[in-house]
Formats: sequence, structure tokens, C-alpha cells
Amino acid sequence: MMILDASNTILFGALASLVAGMMTAVGAVPVLFGREISRAWRDTLLGFAAGVMISASFFSLILPGIDAAELQHGSRSAAALVAAGGIALGALAVAALNEWVPHEHFISGREGAEAQALARIWLFVLAITIHNFPEGLAVGVGFGGGNIANGISLATGIGLQNAPEGLAVAVALRGQGYGRWPSFLVAMATGLVEPLGGLLGVLAVTASVALLPWGLCFAAGAMLYIISHEIIPETHRHGHQNRATTGLIAGLILMMVLDVALA
Repeated sequence: MMILDASNTILFGALASLVAGMMTAVGAVPVLFGREISRAWRDTLLGFAAGVMISASFFSLILPGIDAAELQHGSRSAAALVAAGGIALGALAVAALNEWVPHEHFISGREGAEAQALARIWLFVLAITIHNFPEGLAVGVGFGGGNIANGISLATGIGLQNAPEGLAVAVALRGQGYGRWPSFLVAMATGLVEPLGGLLGVLAVTASVALLPWGLCFAAGAMLYIISHEIIPETHRHGHQNRATTGLIAGLILMMVLDVALA
């Protein structure tokens, strides 16, 4: 296990979250060439993304968070309570953003205060921000403990799930009538949010080691809320739940193998 000093931790966390975030642009490239993707494949890829995020939440965030809390408190029970608190706070934070910030879901439409007063494109951008910021936070926190293997595992997993996510966003925008380049650029913007979350996460955890277990589990709770509230319902709306579930299992297994191999 390779351990980084504070300055390298911050650098690695910021760069890794940037690389992971830019995978949304890689995933969106097909829209520039007019490539069409079926709804069934979109749901399968989104299911894959959900599986990666679930696996990352437990193997790369919650379990290391419990271990870190146990080292700090000397009690497995206390560590479990810290993990529970962090997960709950992460989920509540994203739920609050979902409630208060105007945004637009691709299917269910506009939500949040004064949603009707904002331009449609900015509603999409705000929705993307809500969705992807916790992923960057997770990568940053993963590096924040100084463990490069855990950080690389998280960055790899988040990057893998960002590619189909970026494609799904770009295709959805194309379906709403946006041009190829605007669709691509907005999908790319979803990834550019992640380095901000990554930098915040790595700075917070580096500043105080006591925040590490809370930060890891907070990021996990935020991602789990997004999976349940956004991704899985989206993949089950069009009758492709079997393919979506297959994608989810494949993503979960792949991320688990990556986490074990890189640990």
C-alpha cells in the first residue's frame, strides 16, 4: 500500500477526479458522429453505471470508512455508528439539493424552487451538478487518507461509470432537440463539476484526519441516494429492467474486482 504526503495527496486527488470527470466527454463522443443508441442499450449502460457506484460505495468508501473510524475510536460498534451517521448525512445533503435547487429530470420534468423561471438548458446543467458533484467528492476523499491504491480504485470506477453516463446525457439532450456540439459540451460539463468535488473532498480530509471516516461514508451516502432516486428508476421506465439489472450486476462485479486487484 503506497502512502502519499499531504501535498501529493491533494495533487493526486484533484488530477484523478479531473480524469474521471472527463470520461463523460469520452462517453459523449458518439453524438458528434450522429451515432444513435437504442433506449435498451442506454438503460443497460446506466444500469452498469449504477452497479459500479454501488460497489464503489461499499468496497471503496464505507468499508474503509469503518476501518478508519475503528482506528480512531477503538471500537467496532462506534465505527459502525460513525459510518451510519456519515451515510445518512450524505443522503440528506443530496436530498436537500434535490429539493431546493431548481433542476430538470430527463423524464419526470422540472423540480425545485422557481424551476419555471430558469432557461431549460440551465435546468439540465443544475441537474448534472446535483448528480455528479458527489462522485468527484468520493474520488477526492478516497485520496484524502493518503492511500493511493484506494484513490486509484475509486477514480477508475467513477471514470468507468461516467462514460455511459455522459453518453446517456448527450443522447437525452439530442432527443430534446439540442445540436450535436451543444449536447456534447453539456455532457462534458457534467464531468467538469467533479474536480471541484474532488478538490473539496481531498482538502477537507487532508486538513483533519478525523474527518476521513465521515467523508468516506458521506460520499457513499450521497452516491447511494443518487443511485436509488435517479439512476435505477430511469433504467426501469421503459421495460428494459432485465437488461438494466444485468448491467448493474456486471458493473458491481467489475468494480469489486478492480477494488480487490488494486488494493
